[in-house]
Parts: sequence; C-alpha cells; structure tokens
Amino acid sequence: MLRIMTKKATVIGGHGFVGRYLTSFLSMQGWDCWVPTKNDPLLLEVPLGHVFFCAGLTADYVARSYDVVDAHVSCLNQILHKADYESLVYLSSTRLYDSQDESFGDEMSNLILNPNNRRHIYDLSKALGESMCLVVGGHKAKVARLSCVYSDQNDPEGFLPALLRDVIAHKGQDKPLKVDSSPYFARDYVAINDVVDALVKIACFGKEPIYNVGSGENIENAILFARCKAKTGVTIEPLKFDRVSPSPSVSIKRLKSEFGWTPVGVLSRIDAILEDSKC
Repeated sequence: MLRIMTKKATVIGGHGFVGRYLTSFLSMQGWDCWVPTKNDPLLLEVPLGHVFFCAGLTADYVARSYDVVDAHVSCLNQILHKADYESLVYLSSTRLYDSQDESFGDEMSNLILNPNNRRHIYDLSKALGESMCLVVGGHKAKVARLSCVYSDQNDPEGFLPALLRDVIAHKGQDKPLKVDSSPYFARDYVAINDVVDALVKIACFGKEPIYNVGSGENIENAILFARCKAKTGVTIEPLKFDRVSPSPSVSIKRLKSEFGWTPVGVLSRIDAILEDSKC
C-alpha cells in the first residue's frame, strides 16, 4: 500500500500578517503545521520539518532596538545551531536595498548599511539573520526578501488596504477623499497569495540562497490614486507632497526563471477589489 507522507511545517511568527496567511495556506494543502511561540523550548527538541521564520518587528524599531534584534536574530541563532529541521526560509526585506545608489537591486547586490544611521538597526539585524542562514544553515537555509506585502481591503494593516477601504466607503460623495500621504511615495507591492506560494516553492525546491519576492516594479501613490478614481469616481487629495529618493526596483528574475512564478500586478488586483465592491 502506498504511504503518503504528510509534510510538516513549523511557522515561527505564525500569528503575524504573513505567518497567518502562510499557515492557513499550508493547512489547506494538507501540511501538518505547528505555530510555536518564538522561544518555545520544544523548538530544539523535536523535528521541525520545513521552518518558516516569519517573526519580525517592522514598527517602532528605533525605540525598540532590543526587540528588533531579538525578533530577527536570537531565536534564529538557536534553531540554526541546535534544531532538527529539513529546510528553513528566513523572511527578510527588500528594504535592505534602500541605501543603494543603483536603480536596480538583485540578490547579488552589495548592501550599504551604516551603523550611524539609527534606522539601519532594522536593516543590520535582518542582514545578520541572512548571513547566519547562509553561513550556518548552509544549503538547508534560504532567504526570502519581501517587498511591500498586501492583502485586500479587509486587512487591518498596511497603507494600500486602508486606502481601498476609504475609497470604497467614500464612493458617491461629492467632496474629495483626503489621504495623509504624498503622491510621490512609491512602493513595490506584492499580494500575500503570491508571497505564500513563493515561500513554499523556495522551501521545498529552492536552489539559490536568496530570493527577492516582489513585483519588480515600484508604483507611485499618484498612479494608485488615479486608478481608484477611474474605477470609482473618488478624487483623492493628498495632504503631503514630500519627494524622497526612489528605492531601487528589485529583480525577480530568480523566482521567475526557477519556478515560472509570476505575481499578479497591483493595479489588476485593485481593479478586481474595486469591481467586487460594487456588489
């Protein structure tokens, strides 16, 4: 009789944004999922299967420097040195490219990090986590650098879901919708469904040490505002007009060439969400 082995996943940070969606996706695919607390002693005592290290801190990282380093490095260090795992995917960030002079960031780019820049406590801790994966984890540990991950308008977190909620609620009103942001701000948006698909592919089949997980295109707020108006008639009035140095666009050639992975463009996703909201 053929015996089908159930894949096991350990999702560290499984109660966070990406971790929740990833755990749900894996469970629906028939995986045996364990979502431990970050420093659960059992992490070093039982086989973990495929580890997805989703723990992280993205807000207040300057004021909470200790928590940032603890979240990004401490538990990871113990797992890499002492745990029994089949593979490990460490969630990092394409923010690491922000200080580059180049307009394009790929996985082999040299990073520019400055300990005198207080904001770089986040970048440095993520870079250290990445380095540990590649040096200690060897071929079993991979790094996924995520761009700006979003869900739909029902997600309580993130600029884009909040914008879509406000636009939907504002339909039919004569006055413009005021948004506390600048039309010149730009982000690389990637949908959560595409992200979790990429993470599983990297864990099970990834051949490279680092992968960018994004759309490969930075979209300015002005483009988002215009798309929302075209679909709903809502005029968006920005309250800020700051201009910042653009972040490098990220290359997603590795994911595309290795897995045929093609993310849904954010503008197409916005169209679908706003069309659904007409019902």
